Amino acid sequence: MSKWAEITTKEVEKLLKDGKEIQLIDVREVEEYRSGHIRGAQLIPLGQLDVRLDEIDPNKETILVCRSGARSGRACDYLADHGYKKVKNMAGGMLDWQGKVLTMDGE
Repeated sequence: MSKWAEITTKEVEKLLKDGKEIQLIDVREVEEYRSGHIRGAQLIPLGQLDVRLDEIDPNKETILVCRSGARSGRACDYLADHGYKKVKNMAGGMLDWQGKVLTMDGE
């Protein structure tokens, strides 16, 4: 049994639209993030997660994002193994995201 849940892109979009306080962590690489990311998403590439764990508040609902949902699933496993209880994986990742996307030029 998984220690974390999945959330759809539509559910994430609604949480953001409703102004819910969530941590959105994008675990893709810098180039992927620059090419298009969700407003408010913090970039912590999967390979840096272990050394940047202190940037993620364990008391806040945390949603992890990647391109397809695979890397963010591994990130969810890692966080859950380190005691994070409020962790969700955005199923389908950015491939399924229909909402607005920001590029580095757009910020």
